[in-house]
Amino acid sequence: MGRSISRASYSARSIQRFQAKLQSDLDAFAKLLAQPGFGEGPATFGAELELYIVNANGRPVGCNVEIQSALDDPQVTLELNRYNLEYNLSPVPVRGRPFAATEQQIVDALAALNTAAQPFAAEVMPIGILPTLKRRDFGPRNMTDLQRYHCLTQRLADLRGKLFSIRINGEEPVELRSRDLTLEGANTSLQLHYRVNPADYARTFNAVQLATPIALGIACNSPFMLGRRLWHETRIPLFKHAIDGYTRDLRDAHLPSRVDLGNGWVREGIHELFAENVYLHPPLLPICEQEDPARVLKQGKAPQLSELQLHQGTVWPWNRAIYDPVDGGHLRIELRALPAGPTACDMMANAAFLIGLSEGLAPQMARLVAAMPYQTLVYNFYRAAQEGRTARLFWPREQGGGFDEISVAELAQRLLPTAAEGLERIGVYKRDRDHYLGVIEERLEAGTSGANWQLRQFARLQRSEKRHLALSRMVRQYMENSRRNLPVAQWKDMP
Repeated sequence: MGRSISRASYSARSIQRFQAKLQSDLDAFAKLLAQPGFGEGPATFGAELELYIVNANGRPVGCNVEIQSALDDPQVTLELNRYNLEYNLSPVPVRGRPFAATEQQIVDALAALNTAAQPFAAEVMPIGILPTLKRRDFGPRNMTDLQRYHCLTQRLADLRGKLFSIRINGEEPVELRSRDLTLEGANTSLQLHYRVNPADYARTFNAVQLATPIALGIACNSPFMLGRRLWHETRIPLFKHAIDGYTRDLRDAHLPSRVDLGNGWVREGIHELFAENVYLHPPLLPICEQEDPARVLKQGKAPQLSELQLHQGTVWPWNRAIYDPVDGGHLRIELRALPAGPTACDMMANAAFLIGLSEGLAPQMARLVAAMPYQTLVYNFYRAAQEGRTARLFWPREQGGGFDEISVAELAQRLLPTAAEGLERIGVYKRDRDHYLGVIEERLEAGTSGANWQLRQFARLQRSEKRHLALSRMVRQYMENSRRNLPVAQWKDMP
């Protein structure tokens, strides 16, 4: 999806041709996966960080094109809304200190972006949803003028209808109507990329799915939308509703969603994840390339599978399967559920916990898949997003069958040793393990998260200030704490 989209035809013939190419890509992918040694190699870790551009009062500033041009860094890409940017961090080996290396990359990237933003009286900040957003910050004039966003808006409108509504429940419910994708652009996240060997893919992917609600629950950082108190991680329902936009009748029909936690446990491997998306979701961008993947395979090379990759990029599960043809081809899991922020240190602690817990649970997955109905996992995911660290999740008992119902915070505390074992098993040095899991432990002991801190400060400030002033003051303090890269567990309450 990040590549330039300069042409698109939505005729029935174009869509049929694209679907035929998808099938040939799927067949070639199956043959590629069957090749001895394909995709084997050392694990790597990378990330994409989405950011807001704001002024001194914490209000959005629509100058992403200008900042990108001023910085002239190929790792900076434009996001959907004009007040968002993405920085693509360089992948690093998992063996060693991957999280420390990536944290330093984030710190350096934020510094460079802030320098480039100064002439526009702006700076960048990592936060899931900016609390000071207003309704006027959405709509066509706020969309980045890139062809792929115009094409997506057109195709989604064709599929779901020109006007759709969003309703998010919470302490102060929000209901919106929209004709475009800019509501989706309110969400900013830290998307992790984790390279996995093909033989381990199904087990590791399932473990990531199982670990995601726990990691999300302690990482929540998006409790506001349009200044209203909603879910602790409001990105989750907002992204789903903004992309799917189904009417109630279609939701009740349980049609496949383009934004979900998947359709069930993976039984075989990555091929079934790609196949599901091909068979369950109509193409949004039916753009065909000239490559003949069968011929490329006969030449002993890894095909681009451009149509399959493009289609996969127009389906947005919270954990997504990735094929990359670089260096003979390899496989990754893109972990998409974690929010941006509050700090570089916190984000890497969240990443270390999620990947460590996934690897720690992986050897137990034969038992855990049998013990955890998939719908119970989905329930855990949405409950964690809604209530954060206090959400009560169902977790399989080690013996005797059945479930414990336990809070996210208690479960995370119980599983910290499992996360440490997982990180050790994949070669993360003790210094990284102890430091980043220590940040998580400190957060659990403090009983806080980015969302908790925001809600707590807003409640204090609103006693004596108008809502918009309280939100602005809270965001300014958030920005100051974030710049210092101080873990959120150490953030002080505002006077």
